[in-house]
Amino acid sequence: MIKDCGTAAGGVSEQAAAPQPCAGALSRRSFLVGSALGFGALGLAGCAGVDGMTLAEAQKVYGPVPEEKFPIPAVDLSKVNPKYYRRTVRYETKEAPGTIIVDPGNYYVYRIEDDGMATRYGANVGRDGFRWSGDAYVGRKGEWAVWTPPKEMIKRQPEAAKYAGGMPGGLDNPLGARTLYLYQNGNYTLYTIYATSDPESIGSGVTSGCVGLLSQDMLDLYARTPVKTKVVVLPA
Repeated sequence: MIKDCGTAAGGVSEQAAAPQPCAGALSRRSFLVGSALGFGALGLAGCAGVDGMTLAEAQKVYGPVPEEKFPIPAVDLSKVNPKYYRRTVRYETKEAPGTIIVDPGNYYVYRIEDDGMATRYGANVGRDGFRWSGDAYVGRKGEWAVWTPPKEMIKRQPEAAKYAGGMPGGLDNPLGARTLYLYQNGNYTLYTIYATSDPESIGSGVTSGCVGLLSQDMLDLYARTPVKTKVVVLPA
């Protein structure tokens, strides 16, 4: 299974709010780590997650999604630190509601809501040497998109050449169930926010600049993100 999106692209403060209900041969990881154009353990006390969501709640939020074109399995929560579970937090920013803010230093993605709140998602981000910062916007969206490895990736990893013509959407596709393509000044940056089915990647720097959310989190963010949405990537 290939796990790399294979494409390259102000001060804020956060306080935890009371938990609120949430909407609900080649390895993908080897491609994730190897791509040049980018793209825990469960610490529970009893049944309660350390960051405000119980295990029972997390099992519902991150359960299977059988109605998808390619049914999405439940997340193996034993491989996700509970602090990366989706939740609502207080987040001070001047950005408008709907804006997406990526905080690579803390492995979070925020969707700004009304009244100083934000929906926070755990994420994987670019590894050292591939992180970037700045403003972008969602130029287009894709569901179960075709993935095509960049020429630079094929040069470095010849085994990816068999997908040079494109890999159809599916559970093994690095872009996953949903993709937000990031643009600047009318041009595709080659960076994306994409769905990952690799729970162990959340909370780590493993990509080449893209940002991955668990598939269930990406379904939530994607559904609430129209084209032209502003995206702010903070310095790491």
